[in-house]
Amino acid sequence: MKKLFFAFAIMVGAMSLSSCSYNSMVTADENIKGKWGEVQTQYQRRSDLIPNLVATVKGEANFEKGTLTEVTEARAKATSVQVDASKLTPESIQKYQEAQGQLSTALGRLLSVTENYPTLRANDAFRGLQVQLEGTENRIGIARKDFNEAVQGYNSKIRSFPANITAKMFGFKEKGYFQADPGSDKAPPVNFDTDTKKEVTK
Repeated sequence: MKKLFFAFAIMVGAMSLSSCSYNSMVTADENIKGKWGEVQTQYQRRSDLIPNLVATVKGEANFEKGTLTEVTEARAKATSVQVDASKLTPESIQKYQEAQGQLSTALGRLLSVTENYPTLRANDAFRGLQVQLEGTENRIGIARKDFNEAVQGYNSKIRSFPANITAKMFGFKEKGYFQADPGSDKAPPVNFDTDTKKEVTK
């Protein structure tokens, strides 16, 4: 009788622990989805600014068409790569980051080339777009940081005992992080405004 009671107590305890772990994993998973939504919002905000930027730059005589084409194509590719919040695997995050990184590189080249066009840089519409892009880049950086922190907490939880048992039972899997962009530790900052010395935060 004592053995039966002891076994029952262990089973109840295990179920209680499993229930607590499951609920906390669901909470952590929902938190990540919210953070991912903010990441997508900020990248979309940047994408929405690009058509106006390209249209403004096109107004400058003899501006390099190849540079504008590169930005337009990179934007199209970046917007075509979408990741469902329920499928935030390391592979999908890497693919998404690579597409957005290509767009960042193309934008960096575009803004660098504008240094050769003083009349363009004096254009109020262009300067206004630069300020908006700078603010958006800062928001992207914050959103990515918040997302990575949420993923780190979740990934640590599902790997810890006894939560890892619950995670395996209910299919909670590791999620991907944003990695540092290649060369970001060595790349020079892009000056948006030579008068105010503002920089883009990657």
